[in-house]
Amino acid sequence: MKTALVIQPAPFEDAGYFAPLLQALGYRLQIIEAPLADFSSVDPLAADVWLVLGAPIGVYDHADYPFLNGVIQLLKQRLAADLPTLGICLGCQLIAAALGAEVYPSGHQEIGWKIIQLTKQGQESCLQALSTQAVLHWHGDTFDLPQGATHLAASDRCHNQAFALGRTLALQFHPEVTAQGLERWLVGHSHQLQSLSLSVTGLRADNQRYAPRLQPHGSLMLERWLHSVEN
Repeated sequence: MKTALVIQPAPFEDAGYFAPLLQALGYRLQIIEAPLADFSSVDPLAADVWLVLGAPIGVYDHADYPFLNGVIQLLKQRLAADLPTLGICLGCQLIAAALGAEVYPSGHQEIGWKIIQLTKQGQESCLQALSTQAVLHWHGDTFDLPQGATHLAASDRCHNQAFALGRTLALQFHPEVTAQGLERWLVGHSHQLQSLSLSVTGLRADNQRYAPRLQPHGSLMLERWLHSVEN
């Protein structure tokens, strides 16, 4: 059986519906809680696919959260071997950092549902499945495009929303979420939402409206990506 290693930096930001979809596609999931992990025992080349998830911290917060350095060092080895790797939000930024790009605060928060704008290369990629659907944005950091990477998507507030390099796909936005799972986010991000005067009720309504519409398109995106990197 194929193996998918899920690196989860925050307990409330899980793989969403990607987890059962991967299992249905024949993958055995191995989930690592990154803050508690002993990364010296992790073989970066062993799993067929890696999925690196998000968290409300920055790549540059490694002094407070030293596990970030462990993830980056493993990613450097995995990316050098061009093994299938998908990063989402913080996971995307960790991939960018592992590839030598700068990650830094964007100066604003991008939180909510909206459609991404695909580049020509994005339209020709697995992201075409998302071209008509709003996706969830929840970040305050951005990054420079790594050398050699292909820019796939942008939004009005964040130019680098997605890139690909070999068999690696990095997404600043969230295609994996469910309305039910986002209830954990509303608690886990409560201080941030209060500080930004964002309505929990309004976000919940948007989650319930957009997340079910996104799922079939996000599923198709993931299946297409897996098919492209498995061959």
